[in-house]
Amino acid sequence: MKKRQRGITRRDFLRGTAYTTIGTVLGAHAIAVGKPRSDHRSRVVLVRHPDALDKNHHPNAQVVQQMLDEGVRTLLEIDDTAAAWRELIKPDDVVGIKSNVWAYMPTPKEIEEAIRRRVIDSGVSQDNIRVDDRGARKRLADCNALINARPLRTHHWSGIGGCLKNYIMFIRLPFRYHPNACANLGHIWTLPIVKGKTRLNVLTVLRPLFHGRGAHHYNSQYVWDYKGILLSTDPVAVDAVGVRLLSVKRRDYFGEDTPFPRRTHHVTYADVKHNIGVSDLERIDLVKVGWTEGVLI
Repeated sequence: MKKRQRGITRRDFLRGTAYTTIGTVLGAHAIAVGKPRSDHRSRVVLVRHPDALDKNHHPNAQVVQQMLDEGVRTLLEIDDTAAAWRELIKPDDVVGIKSNVWAYMPTPKEIEEAIRRRVIDSGVSQDNIRVDDRGARKRLADCNALINARPLRTHHWSGIGGCLKNYIMFIRLPFRYHPNACANLGHIWTLPIVKGKTRLNVLTVLRPLFHGRGAHHYNSQYVWDYKGILLSTDPVAVDAVGVRLLSVKRRDYFGEDTPFPRRTHHVTYADVKHNIGVSDLERIDLVKVGWTEGVLI
């Protein structure tokens, strides 16, 4: 877990693909609706480990904990694990871990427990830690600190299911955000129930789903053992990297650029319309830690 790669260039990050591909992936119209903040950059950490999954594709809890800790230390550039987590979480916080319970690809329990363990280590009482998904609007509403954790996958309504999409359960009527490929998901992050509360986004890429058609699609043919975790304080940036990862995997698998089931332009809208974070890959510093075989990005 010691190997790190920093200062990723645009050429490295896009793997030789023209930047106009982002317009195709995220939605060309989305790029035109506003102008990103050119003076702001975001940081995303990708941690991978060859032993993150066992032979049955189940997460290795000890390795997952190591990966999460390494990711947080790298993200915050703090060498000590406990000190790094104390930068994120304070003893008097009421912490909500926003997970995802979709039956085919839920947030791994190993991820939830690794996060919970470090929140407790930061001095938070177990009584002040809650883990929820579909009951988030009620159970996590009074939390002052949120940690957002879910797997990366393609999604029927929004192109991809990532950290931005994961907050839709804070809304009473989620279907109201479905029109136009869920373009307005970033708006949820401006609402008082979640605004300014998110301390960390953990996009699990242990076994991402890179293809499917139709609502609630899942086919084990389209998942692969990537054995990684993406972390950022910026949900837009981490999702933009997630879009890129799935795009490259789809090209590798199908032999050509294959459109997502829906445009993923909600990621760009979250940046240029709602100012939630950075969607422009040129302004995202991707730091890669650990195992590099088959890294793709």
